[in-house]
Amino acid sequence: MNLSTALAAVGETVAILDLDPQGNASTGLGVGVSERTGTTYDALVDDVPLSSILKKTSVPRLFVAPAGMELAGADIDLLDDPQRHYRLKRAIDRLAAECPDITYVLIDCPPSLGLLTVGSMTAADAVLIPLQCEFFALEGLSQIMRTIETVRARLNPQLELQGVVLTMYDRRNNLSADVEADVRAHLGDKVYRTAIPRNVRISEAPSHGKPALLYDLKCAGSQAYVQLASEVIGRERAA
Repeated sequence: MNLSTALAAVGETVAILDLDPQGNASTGLGVGVSERTGTTYDALVDDVPLSSILKKTSVPRLFVAPAGMELAGADIDLLDDPQRHYRLKRAIDRLAAECPDITYVLIDCPPSLGLLTVGSMTAADAVLIPLQCEFFALEGLSQIMRTIETVRARLNPQLELQGVVLTMYDRRNNLSADVEADVRAHLGDKVYRTAIPRNVRISEAPSHGKPALLYDLKCAGSQAYVQLASEVIGRERAA
């Protein structure tokens, strides 16, 4: 949500595909449940064009394809389709043809490694992993890394790890420093220089249906996302 806003703020045209059944990205960008007449479920299961379900947000050049709770059953609905892992890729390829002005498509995945996440990795060029500066998050990171390798080997040879971004970083907390040191030791330059600090304004923003950059541009969290967007663009251009 916040990264997409920052990318749009520097002139990119961005589409967020919300694939989390909870729909937090949709809600946080001001798209209420009653406004979700079409969702990413329709694109995945019924081949509805993503271009027809994209919603404008309060951020210029930022659009969102909202999620719905029916996504929770997508694994079962697509169980008999041998091409189920490629459905999102086909939908995004169609979106690129229909909306050539879109320069970034960001896919918000659920916090699991099921069909929705694997399908997202199959469709993606790169993975960006937000990592909370907590001990158990490191275990989750290793699982995601294994999944990326599996998807690369079986479904999407072009998939890359673009980077890991440290979130909820607290410089007063020794644990944050320990997690940062551990991750940088293992992944080196794959860890973004920018870390997103633990910031109350970031936490407050979604309850107002706004990304942090609209809620409070000057807060430390918003400024960190602007810096992160610059890093992401830089890595894309260097690739």
